[in-house]
Amino acid sequence: MSNPLFDSLFGVHAGKRETFLFLPDGSEWCYDSFLRKVAQYAHAIAQMGLSAGDRLAAQVEKSPEALAIYGACVQSGVVFLPLNTAYTTDELTYFIDNSGAKLVLCDGAKAEALAPVASTFGARIATLNADGSGSLSDAADDMPEAFDTVPRDEADLAAFLYTSGTTGRSKAAMLSQGNLLSNALTLMETWRFTDQDVLLHALPIFHTHGLFVATNVTLAAGGSMIFLPKFDLDTMIGRLPDATAMMGVPTFYSRLLGDDRFTRDLVSHMRLFVSGSAPLLAETHVAFEERTGHRILERYGMTETNMNTSNPYDGERRAGTVGFPLPGIEVKITDPASGEVLPQGSIGQIEVRGPNVFQGYWQMPEKTAAELRSDGFFITGDLGKFDGDGYLHIVGRDKDLIISGGYNIYPKEIELILDSQPGVLESAVVGVPHPDFGETVLGLIVPENGASPDLDAIAAEAAKQLARFKHPRKLLLIDSLPRNTMGKVQKNVLRDTYSDMFEAAT
Repeated sequence: MSNPLFDSLFGVHAGKRETFLFLPDGSEWCYDSFLRKVAQYAHAIAQMGLSAGDRLAAQVEKSPEALAIYGACVQSGVVFLPLNTAYTTDELTYFIDNSGAKLVLCDGAKAEALAPVASTFGARIATLNADGSGSLSDAADDMPEAFDTVPRDEADLAAFLYTSGTTGRSKAAMLSQGNLLSNALTLMETWRFTDQDVLLHALPIFHTHGLFVATNVTLAAGGSMIFLPKFDLDTMIGRLPDATAMMGVPTFYSRLLGDDRFTRDLVSHMRLFVSGSAPLLAETHVAFEERTGHRILERYGMTETNMNTSNPYDGERRAGTVGFPLPGIEVKITDPASGEVLPQGSIGQIEVRGPNVFQGYWQMPEKTAAELRSDGFFITGDLGKFDGDGYLHIVGRDKDLIISGGYNIYPKEIELILDSQPGVLESAVVGVPHPDFGETVLGLIVPENGASPDLDAIAAEAAKQLARFKHPRKLLLIDSLPRNTMGKVQKNVLRDTYSDMFEAAT
């Protein structure tokens, strides 16, 4: 038996001297050097007692060595669990306990605080610092550089990714070798990646976007990456001339547009800009094309499925949409109550089926059964519709749906109107408790720099375009919208913050 994910993404590059990683200090790692490090880490992990199916939880800073840990887990059949570097010790306690991790890998500065937690749950602890040093690297230095790949099947688990947990405890999505490999190969072909591509990579690698999209696609194509620890505007502008493609969250693109050095000439050689992880404002889409001549390619994915749809590489990349289902992936819009497929143009819940769809939630059979149908369709929790040309529009999360006085209200429809008003940078619409209507519409507006939007005029314009039951009960100006590390607006935070806005007088 082979190891499909390792063989296709890693092992196929054995001995190659072509550059895989360009690093900020000017150094480079070729494929061969990277794979030798992968092998050494795999042997070190095995020596620490991990075997196929065991979990390795890693909360480490982005580095070439951190990326090699992912490859080492694939090589040895260990389930890789990357964790957000912002998580506190208290938060990590849940993930270590829930996953049953056998090894916890952390920055040396956190080892003392995490050691008792790891010990409580029977896990070993090892360190890996941002500069590549640490106890795991020390152990790996004396290990052989041979692959000794552990046989795996496409159905075997390769990774756990925990969901954001905005509606309760985070759930571990179980991703198989086949889930990750099929998506990488599909995206490579759909987005035309080759071994000539140089991807500007400033995303975190504890998330599906930076790890299982950006990195896996580059590995599948045999290209290279300019591997940056984080988004830094000066560095991005300095390195763009060396790249052919870039993947980012909407914030990356809005920040680039805010700098006069970001010009058409700077990116004239670029082949592709991809955006995801959060909705891209139509205004950003338009401004980017006007400035650069490039149309950003927006796509749609999630923790449990990797990528589901994409705007076309050739053809119209339509602002405000996430394009068409990827090859081999089915997407349908259904009635949340009955599960029946809805006609084109109707808003309903988005369901997806394909080789990319995860295997279920770790140790949560009831939650798995509630969201993963027996026929393989996954109920995403997103609401959307297909337009007459077959483009998918995301209108919000099911949990963000506002039901006021018995009427369904979709926040996206209102946000599009608010965003288009003078002086408005962006907005968020949430439902908050109301004594008469159950909940009502609250509009939160972030002004453009130096602007003072006229809230009365905005309310009047919304009233012209929306049925009365959709009118925001109140509009508020705020400095910024709360976001998670991938740029998604945390509407649960807004709902909590303004939950008493319309409390009945006592």
